[in-house]
Amino acid sequence: MADSEFLKSDAPRGLVARLLDLIERVGNRLPDPVTIFVLLGALTLLASWLVSASGVQVANPADGRLISAVNLLSRDGVQTVLSGVVSNFTSFAPLGTVLVAMLGIGVAERTGLFSALLKALVMAVPRAAVTPTVVFAGIMSNVASDAGYVILPPLAAMLYGTLGRHPVAGVAAAFAGVSGGFSANLMLSTLDPMLAGLTQENARILDAGYEVLATANYYFMFASVFMLTAVGWFVSDRIVEPRLGPWTGGAEAALDGESPHIEPIERRGLIVAGLAVLVTVGIVLVLVVPSGAPLRDAKTGGIKPFYDSLVGLLMIVFLVPGLAYGLVTRKIRSDRDASKMMGQTMSAMGTYVVMAFFAGQFVAWFRVSELGRMIAIAGADFLKSVGFTGVPLMISFVIVAALINLFMSSASAKWAIMAPVFVPMLMALGYSPEATQCLYRVGDSVTNCITPLNVYFPIIIAVVQRYLPKAGLGTLISAMLPYSIAFWLAWTAMVAIWLTVDLPLGPGAPLTYPPPG
Repeated sequence: MADSEFLKSDAPRGLVARLLDLIERVGNRLPDPVTIFVLLGALTLLASWLVSASGVQVANPADGRLISAVNLLSRDGVQTVLSGVVSNFTSFAPLGTVLVAMLGIGVAERTGLFSALLKALVMAVPRAAVTPTVVFAGIMSNVASDAGYVILPPLAAMLYGTLGRHPVAGVAAAFAGVSGGFSANLMLSTLDPMLAGLTQENARILDAGYEVLATANYYFMFASVFMLTAVGWFVSDRIVEPRLGPWTGGAEAALDGESPHIEPIERRGLIVAGLAVLVTVGIVLVLVVPSGAPLRDAKTGGIKPFYDSLVGLLMIVFLVPGLAYGLVTRKIRSDRDASKMMGQTMSAMGTYVVMAFFAGQFVAWFRVSELGRMIAIAGADFLKSVGFTGVPLMISFVIVAALINLFMSSASAKWAIMAPVFVPMLMALGYSPEATQCLYRVGDSVTNCITPLNVYFPIIIAVVQRYLPKAGLGTLISAMLPYSIAFWLAWTAMVAIWLTVDLPLGPGAPLTYPPPG
């Protein structure tokens, strides 16, 4: 086969390659996210003592009240820290939402429903629409958490090979959609309630009653799907695939003994699962749409109860078709099988639960210490004094989130660290928590496909090596860098324009703080 110049192992190392090597070395030296939260918690305790002892105070711009730090190493502070260990963990907003939603998603994933859906989407499109479909499927796959990373790249590689196109171009297009477009979707995913919970928790540093809905960024993320699909299509067909050169391995080598086609039993399962989805959605509509429906507010007639129920509904919407598909394909033969799948899903969430425990302690201590509000107010005053607001501020925040993402791949872990500072800081500058969360999601996504700390990098490299045996980390990063740059430029421009012209981010999501009216 013809390898392009940038894929050769003896190619000279340019500035970008050397910079990425440095990022990889630095990133590999970072401790585990759990350790980071332990260190941040210890730093918060120490800082609360130092700032309290210094007597520093700041004036709350809302009411002029002076705010001083609470010493968490005092007698009362130590009691607060130790007595709140359990409640800090159990009340950590993202914990319950993620675990509940994953009960349904885990069944749908482990029965093979997601795999069959992705295969159906990729295989049922005309040749000319293959690239945008693969990118689109990658973006949409984040509704299934990380399933897209494992399922879609090898399927896209086989599809491209059978069409006489370079399989690695298929891997790149799929990986760009799954990772670079991670936050965008036409549906709500587990990420929406997870980030909304963290945003709400830290918005309450300044406003104790503030609520952030899981749909806070839905309109923007819905529109982003089509923009990212178009950008990914252009980068794939005009930049990445031409540099790879023609594929000469043939269809047999591309398939590697696997079938990307849907088996008859899978097709029957998809039909039954589709009917199950229709029935489930119909029941949800009955619960929401009619006047006086159970998921409407009894006094106002509003649908806030529906929004409050989204996590539970999300679990059901995935669980019911997952069970239906599993019964048809005989992946589920008894209630024990379904229960076992849920248990396996929860077992896989063990690392997240541990991280949530320590993150919950840090977030609670940071809030109680008042350091978050003090930093936010002082930071906002500084930005105001230098006139750093508007579009420059938006772009800078996206850049910061994107750079941090190079060193820490977990979206929830990064936001748990950044939200206590940036959410209240931008609230003080007049930006709503929903707007700040939207900016973060853009920055958090665009560098996913080039960071060596992405836990799925080894899987993607293994797929690439089926077709380019000498490929390594630099091969993948070099292939994905054009996507990262293009996504960053296009998505940053989109969010800046969106916020500047005052388009709604999602249902009940204001752009400014305090909200109008």
